[in-house]
Amino acid sequence: MRYRDDTISKWDIFHSIYAILHHPHYRERYQANLKRDLPRLPFVPDFRAFAQAGARLAQIHVDYEEMPAYPLTFSENSDLPLDWRVEKMKLSKDKTQLRYNDFLTLAGIPSAAFAYRLGNRSALEWIIDQYRLKTDKRSGIVNDPNRADDPQYIVNLTGKVISVSLETVKIVNSLPELRP
Repeated sequence: MRYRDDTISKWDIFHSIYAILHHPHYRERYQANLKRDLPRLPFVPDFRAFAQAGARLAQIHVDYEEMPAYPLTFSENSDLPLDWRVEKMKLSKDKTQLRYNDFLTLAGIPSAAFAYRLGNRSALEWIIDQYRLKTDKRSGIVNDPNRADDPQYIVNLTGKVISVSLETVKIVNSLPELRP
């Protein structure tokens, strides 16, 4: 074992790798390889820092629904009845507002929320794309993300994803440097 520490557990190794895979230098350096090869993992001088950061990242990514929602500003159209249903959300050009539906616009989205990326888009952009009313052309089956038992689910999820994104960026930015 390269780290010469018998107290390192399998979970420590997993969490360290999870943090390494989020490290901006790692993502940039191995970007092309990650699309077609297994990841190559560098030796990290501060293993414990990576293991601790990876454990926190894993926790907030797995338990994202337990995160507090980011405090967005709700702008409601008083000419329309209260409506929590989503058909298709849309970001403003400056990405500080999200048109949730005709009744509601969510404002105050911090630009840092877009720094945490899942592939080629941010987690928030993924939510906007996936949580919309869709009808399959071939089968005619309607995919409706709205929940009758929790009408505000998507609004709350949006705030939680922003919180997860901001916390992820904070953790990733605090990671120690990787060796070249």
